Amino acid sequence: MEIDFTHHQSAHCENGVVSNLMKHNGFSVSEPMVFGIGSGLLFCYIPLLKVNHAPVITYRALPGHIFKKFAKRTGVKMKREKFSNPKEAKARLDENLEKNNPVGLQVGVYNLVYFPDEYRFHFNAHNMVVYGKEGNRYLISDPVMENVTSLSDKELEKVRFAKGAFAPKGHMYYPIAFPEKLELEKAIVKGIKDTCKAMLAPVSFVGVRGIHKIAGLIRKWPKQKGIKTANHYLGQVVRMQEEIGTGGGGFRYIYAAFLQEAGKLLVNEKLIELSKEMTEIGDLWRDFALEASRIYKNRSAQTDSYNKVADQLDRIADLEKVFFKKLKKAI
Repeated sequence: MEIDFTHHQSAHCENGVVSNLMKHNGFSVSEPMVFGIGSGLLFCYIPLLKVNHAPVITYRALPGHIFKKFAKRTGVKMKREKFSNPKEAKARLDENLEKNNPVGLQVGVYNLVYFPDEYRFHFNAHNMVVYGKEGNRYLISDPVMENVTSLSDKELEKVRFAKGAFAPKGHMYYPIAFPEKLELEKAIVKGIKDTCKAMLAPVSFVGVRGIHKIAGLIRKWPKQKGIKTANHYLGQVVRMQEEIGTGGGGFRYIYAAFLQEAGKLLVNEKLIELSKEMTEIGDLWRDFALEASRIYKNRSAQTDSYNKVADQLDRIADLEKVFFKKLKKAI
């Protein structure tokens, strides 16, 4: 069973899966357009949820929500399934492949054997496409990899039923019906409004307020938690930003590309201007990650270094507050 499927590498897994599945079904939709319409950009601090023994900071919408919102806003009907029984999950996957229907899967990365060792840690919100099967090996299009690969049935079962936070439970998803034409214009406006609402939310742990919240915690961690734990927590902030998925800076670049594409489609020069501004904010996120990594790797020669990186985050939050207010007004 091998479906005539074209692999396209992308910056982020879920965007790439959706874009690739849409292209396979005859709709040329870019990764940034999927991300923007699906309101993928987010910041949220979740202290009660731990990954690698540190609080979760997410820079994106929850797993599956990008595709869900993209589909709803563009008129695409999709099917999502989770399973308690691995045999049932395998049977449903095989059934789709026999019908020449490639599917998206949510998996854990720790046991993905084709990942480099340094990227294999306990994170269960990775996405891939399965597009065929040869013997007992499944053909895999992982959007963050340059080329296609494969996993044995046992290897695939292990990552589909990984344990821990965001356990995928065999989660698979795929489109089942399409409109004659994707009405992107209205979908773009809805996507932007939703993102602005989330980033400007009056809640202390979400959006720009959440960024300020993390900045305040970074100032307190050395005294409250001790240097070892403070370094571990700070490393988590950077790991969630730069290594898990695409993170803070990378997502800003994707969103900037979305605004540029959306500006041309809607003939809205303001969106194109804001695209450049978002790119500059993405650069500031990368600067923060660099300075923070020097601290938790004990390479920073700066005194009062925790306060310095907290200041960087506060500045980013202030800029993003202004940015999203302007973006909301622009549409």
